[in-house]
Amino acid sequence: MNTELIEKINIALNGMRPFLQADGGDVEFVEITEDMEVRVRLKGSCSSCDISHITLKAGIENGIKNAVPQIRNVVAID
Repeated sequence: MNTELIEKINIALNGMRPFLQADGGDVEFVEITEDMEVRVRLKGSCSSCDISHITLKAGIENGIKNAVPQIRNVVAID
């Protein structure tokens, strides 16, 4: 897969990471699929938080899509 896209995604995630870590959580890039879906793993308190779906869509997905507009979707996997 395109290493430039992965690098941009990781840069976007690194920009969000301090906010997640402040609440005891974190996010890890797992993969990007052929159909431009990014898969991430929520870690720490983010993995069990009641509002992690909001963090994923409103925070992480928007941040990644701003950095890499061709991304269609961001999903969390276990």
